[in-house]
Amino acid sequence: MNIHEYQAKALLRSCGAPVSDGRIVLRADEAKAAASEMDGPLWVVKAQIHAGGRGKGSFIEADAGAAGGVRLARSVEEAEKEAKAMLGRTLVTKQTGPAGKLVNRIYIEDGSDIEKEFYFAILVDRQTSRISFVASTEGGMDIEEVAESTPEKILSFSIDPATGYQGFHGRRIAFNLGLNGKQTKQCVALMGNLYRLFLEKDMEMLEINPLIISGSGNLKCLDAKMGFDGNAIYRHRDIAELRDTTEEDPKELEASKYDLNYIALAGQIGCMVNGAGLAMATMDIIKLYGAEPANFLDVGGGATKEKVTEAFKIITSDPQVKGILVNIFGGIMRCDVIAEGVVSAVKEVGLQVPLVVRLEGTNVEEGKAIIRQSGLNVIAADDLRDGAEKIVAAVKALQ
Repeated sequence: MNIHEYQAKALLRSCGAPVSDGRIVLRADEAKAAASEMDGPLWVVKAQIHAGGRGKGSFIEADAGAAGGVRLARSVEEAEKEAKAMLGRTLVTKQTGPAGKLVNRIYIEDGSDIEKEFYFAILVDRQTSRISFVASTEGGMDIEEVAESTPEKILSFSIDPATGYQGFHGRRIAFNLGLNGKQTKQCVALMGNLYRLFLEKDMEMLEINPLIISGSGNLKCLDAKMGFDGNAIYRHRDIAELRDTTEEDPKELEASKYDLNYIALAGQIGCMVNGAGLAMATMDIIKLYGAEPANFLDVGGGATKEKVTEAFKIITSDPQVKGILVNIFGGIMRCDVIAEGVVSAVKEVGLQVPLVVRLEGTNVEEGKAIIRQSGLNVIAADDLRDGAEKIVAAVKALQ
């Protein structure tokens, strides 16, 4: 689960991390009053969406102006003007895709004098299952670009869970970034606070980009991004309350209500599979035969008829889906339950695109019989390769 920058900064503030004073604005008429509560003389007006690259983005609507989603204002009136220009407009960045994201919230904060910019992040290393620190002198840039062009400028190391964070970890980062005496002390304390916050809130990612040295020579977190382990949200009611469902894909949001693992993609062939590994293999073989998957959808091992029906509805609600492949290898998941769910869903919402079904495993004959006796126009497949070939051919035949 992701949260907005202003929410992330509130969490940073709660753990003692240095951040600028700021106010959130939900309506244009609130902007002037919000800006007036801060000293100035410089205000930063930021669009709040779940995507990076806001400052380099652009708005679809011409009346939003030519500037991106992060703008400087030198008066309260200018801050109000910029907030009004961005609210309710669609911001496009390299992470949103061409459709962009609607800006429903604006964050106005005090401007900062910037002497130097750094990059810092805490992540979970998937190879070692340990928490890792990543730091770089190249702040304000995409860390992916830095890793590709100048990897020697990135410091990365893991924290031993037996000892946890120690002062020498912070000093290692400080020395790598070229910090001086008081800044080194601030870095050691800041890294410890961020590490504890990361652990306490079950985060998957905490990124400060940029971490700056201000005009007064002190460290400050100028921007923040946080992601949380969705499986641990039940333990953190305060974090769950920060969820902004308007930033989520409606299909993914609907899938979460039924405990379905669904991710929308950009292809044309909808997939319904049981098991994440089999789902990945199904998407790969669809690509192998010259098409693109429209989604990742794992119904899980304990799906009911109702759950399968809802999964099928979610797939068919995507207008870019031109064909559907159901690929079930039943173990815990019984093939007859899948078949009943598919038949029920098709009868309820109709079938406007080709449907290929491959069933194997527990109660496979019962499942095939249900499909066969349903009277539906379903293409049967013998195995995964056969299913992929048939759905790709069926979709291409309609083009």
